[in-house]
Amino acid sequence: MKQHVYHLSHIDLDGYGCQYLSTQCFSTIECYNANYGPEVTARLEEIVNKIEQDKFLHGDTFEALILITDLNLTTKEGNWIEKESIRIGAKIQLLDHHATGAKAAERFAWYKLDTSRCATLITYDWLQQHYAFDKENNLSTIVKAINAIDIWVSDDELFEYGKVMLGMISGAREVNRILFPSQDRAFKLSLIDAAMKRVDDENAPIQLDDDLHQIKKSFFKQEQNNTKDNLVAFYVTDLLTTDKQRLTINYKGYKGILGYNVGNASIIGNTCMLNNPDYDFYMDVNFRGNFSLRSNNKLDVSKMAEHIGNGGGHPNASGGKIESYKDSFVYANVRKFVQEYIDKKCED
Repeated sequence: MKQHVYHLSHIDLDGYGCQYLSTQCFSTIECYNANYGPEVTARLEEIVNKIEQDKFLHGDTFEALILITDLNLTTKEGNWIEKESIRIGAKIQLLDHHATGAKAAERFAWYKLDTSRCATLITYDWLQQHYAFDKENNLSTIVKAINAIDIWVSDDELFEYGKVMLGMISGAREVNRILFPSQDRAFKLSLIDAAMKRVDDENAPIQLDDDLHQIKKSFFKQEQNNTKDNLVAFYVTDLLTTDKQRLTINYKGYKGILGYNVGNASIIGNTCMLNNPDYDFYMDVNFRGNFSLRSNNKLDVSKMAEHIGNGGGHPNASGGKIESYKDSFVYANVRKFVQEYIDKKCED
């Protein structure tokens, strides 16, 4: 029976390091990422729902494995996912190194806790043991570099390389992970892959640091070269355009595209309007409720900004703030809140 893996991991270097390994080990895998708190439960619910959908479509032709790495669960979360996994017929394996998961580790047989190593190293050893993964140990050095920085082994020869990688992932904000999770993950895994290919270079930390700008550009590069900011803007605009039905909001009969924490509104917003003449405005809201508006002579967004957010600006470029904004790690909830907020403002 074919195995289908649903892999949930953390949103730092160690978390993505685990997925860098799993995506090379398993031919059929879907990845999810979460920070701590309610987002963990939300992502686990997504996974359970996805397994149910897949089993409805494909029957019992595959074995589902829920793999959780670099995240410690509470006993409440552990009880819930264990009951759900039994109900939907899925296996669970958790691989973590955070001591705060000790109580849950004692309770559940599927909960592997090892506080002496990072989750990437635990995952690497587990994959090698159970799936004969990376028999020639080609990935062992990059795994050791992640381990050195994640558990802070400052005298390790790979510590400085791991430090560059840590900043590389924490600074990879070009694609919003809530709005476009698959593309954001692909970007970050491509960075780790580029780091893996340079780990044996002479003076590797400085080499990776020097190359990082070009590494990022190579991911976003299209047919023609350009500045990194423009390449990112074109890439994100293409994502917004492709997915605009999911991102659509309305204001007084005008149709807009809603971004979330996208940033760079001057380039992305204006390009989005040029590429989507069937839309009247572009709006990007951040996690604090601040928003930017752009139009292309179809709607005076300065009046819209004043109306909905006590803001203002120019007819084609304005901004404001949504009071009592309710942030979410689920984009559909953000869009729903913003649309309901706009509708209420239009009723007043």
